[in-house]
Amino acid sequence: MTFSFRQYWELLATHIRPQRGRFAGLVTLMFFSIGLQVVNPQILRFFIDAALGGGAVQTLTLAALAFIGIALMQQGISVSVTYLGESLAWTATNALRSDLARHCLNLDMSFHNNHTPGELIERIDGDVSEMANFFSQFIVTLLGNGLLMVGILAALFRENWIAGLVFTIFSGAALLALSRVRNLAVKEHKARRQAEAELFGFVEEQLTGTEDIRSSGAVTFSLRELFRLQGNIFRSDRKAHQKGWWIDNLMIAMLVLGNLLAMGSGYTLFKMGAITIGTVYLFIYYINQLEAPLWTLTRQVGNFQTIGACVERLTELKNTHPVVQDNPGREGHLPAGPLGLAFEDVSFSYNSEETILTHLTFQVKPGKVLGLLGRTGSGKTTITRLVFRLYEPSQGQISIEGKDLRSCDLQALRQRVGMVTQEVQLFHASVRDNLTFFDSSIPDVSIIAVLEDLELGDWLRGLPAGLDTELQAGGHSLSAGEAQLLAFARIFLRNPGLVILDEASSRLDPATEQRVERAIDKLLRDRTAIVIAHRLGTVERADDIMILDDGKISEFGDRASLAANPGSTFYHLLQTGMEEVLV
Repeated sequence: MTFSFRQYWELLATHIRPQRGRFAGLVTLMFFSIGLQVVNPQILRFFIDAALGGGAVQTLTLAALAFIGIALMQQGISVSVTYLGESLAWTATNALRSDLARHCLNLDMSFHNNHTPGELIERIDGDVSEMANFFSQFIVTLLGNGLLMVGILAALFRENWIAGLVFTIFSGAALLALSRVRNLAVKEHKARRQAEAELFGFVEEQLTGTEDIRSSGAVTFSLRELFRLQGNIFRSDRKAHQKGWWIDNLMIAMLVLGNLLAMGSGYTLFKMGAITIGTVYLFIYYINQLEAPLWTLTRQVGNFQTIGACVERLTELKNTHPVVQDNPGREGHLPAGPLGLAFEDVSFSYNSEETILTHLTFQVKPGKVLGLLGRTGSGKTTITRLVFRLYEPSQGQISIEGKDLRSCDLQALRQRVGMVTQEVQLFHASVRDNLTFFDSSIPDVSIIAVLEDLELGDWLRGLPAGLDTELQAGGHSLSAGEAQLLAFARIFLRNPGLVILDEASSRLDPATEQRVERAIDKLLRDRTAIVIAHRLGTVERADDIMILDDGKISEFGDRASLAANPGSTFYHLLQTGMEEVLV
């Protein structure tokens, strides 16, 4: 991979353009600083020649004071340039982080199944931090020192065209050598960044599963895998540094040659009477000033290796497009009230090898409840994912109220379809934010009314800060019943026309289960529903029953009719007990 600055700029340009004023100020200060660095040696040259020529003490004092004053001014400007460069870099890259996070949240579930949260954190935060550091260094050091080099060469040409030509050739040769080796270790640095991302992903995975790992005696395996991943980072980093050694030694050789040229050309021109001793010192001073830009360029070449890997990985991430395409505003909002759902010849596969759903065709009429039954792996959860458009069907069409889901606005769709599962995801945030999903437009009076309706009024009044009480992520601060009822409250606040219940009342004590059952009765009133059932009591609310077997519909019909038909599978399940059959 050959890294070009254009790729880097394309990632940041959108976020830098709004800061054009600050950027212009930064460039102005930089030019002023470079001018001072080029002019100050001229004052020193004047001081030396005047001192050797017996100049007046007052003249020498003024020259010395001017040299010190300009040096102090240059340091002050340098601090300002560094501050502005860092500020610009972090403002732009923080906006880039936000864009990348939003981009990842809009990618398909298949993408997230193949990339761990730790890996994505390393890309969005780690790689972008490298870009921020590079930007500030590029502006302050790389670009600044490049312009300083041009200024020094121009000053040398002004003093003596031969010296100017010699040092221009020298600088060109040094830059050419650096350009040839700038991509020397990009492959190794990319491998190191990928190894670090894998390590972060592994650590995140292991911390999430700490309880299972310890209880199953897998701690030794986890540590062995941790050492293996750390070893991958070490080996990649070692290879990158080995190649970086060649870059450093190349620049050392170039700088030795530069000093020899400065002393040799200065001595020759002085002996010829073409320049003064002060000008000889000026040559040496300038070549030492050139040394700083060249070393800076060398260090930045090393950074090019890392940043090249970061840019490539971020470009790959940004160029990853979701299969599920949104159509904002195309179909407008779905109508109020119960929503009808229809599957027409729908087939689906997660990996294009194993078919999960095969030619499904069924309909749920508005206001009706469909009981969905089937063994584990029969495709029940996949149907719910397709309804939310987390995936697209491989074949066929899914429609709500006669509208193809692929033509609907995703936000409007997910606002009108709600789901309650056994596992309730709570966030480390206030009760209010957990119930509204951080939607500040929902008034507190509506939240309190819903909680009262779901028999959570006493629970709310018992909280130390009411709706402002902080909940713990994962729901560890709540009982299973309270968490389940909060999940129902979320749905009531959204008021969807279609709800999906994944056995929301299972694994609860009898008293809490009764509260949840009453909440379900209220939730299903005047709404269309799909109830994924594992127990007999759950499907008693269903108007129709659909049984899946290996991704196909093995039975579909009116619940009462199927329950009365001795030849139906549903009748058999009622007789034998679904808890024993549907596993």
